[in-house]
Amino acid sequence: MSALVICASKHHGNTRKVADRIGDVLNASVLTPSEVTPDRIDAADVVGFGSGVYWMAFEPDLVRLVRGLTAKPRGTAFVYATSGLPETPLRRYTRDLAGLLTDAGFQVVPEVFHCRGLDTMGPFGLVGGMNKGRPSATDLAAADAFARRLLAQEG
Repeated sequence: MSALVICASKHHGNTRKVADRIGDVLNASVLTPSEVTPDRIDAADVVGFGSGVYWMAFEPDLVRLVRGLTAKPRGTAFVYATSGLPETPLRRYTRDLAGLLTDAGFQVVPEVFHCRGLDTMGPFGLVGGMNKGRPSATDLAAADAFARRLLAQEG
């Protein structure tokens, strides 16, 4: 199985830590949206798409990459993210990204990996941020377990 992990991690490297852990388990390269090409995506059996969450949305470069993919049959995709706050029923950004991946032709894994990360956006920066020390060793162990479940599913 060939795997690729695409990661947009801008502020504190939270999401990159998660992507690196998942990439280690899957023996996958971890690339930014600007480093990856559609051919590289198409060559992988499993592709992860993730970023930090900014104002209840994935990083725009990641979303542009996915929107720019021509619809055609592709392999498996999974979604992962880090955020300061949990996803709310009012703004299901992980479901939105999964829908775009389905439209691009991927079979999307129903399980999403999502953990907290240091958040200094907006008013949180005034108090030194929230979720200091996250993703933690426990979060990274959960990312490892998530990737192992992906491996088991892909067999």
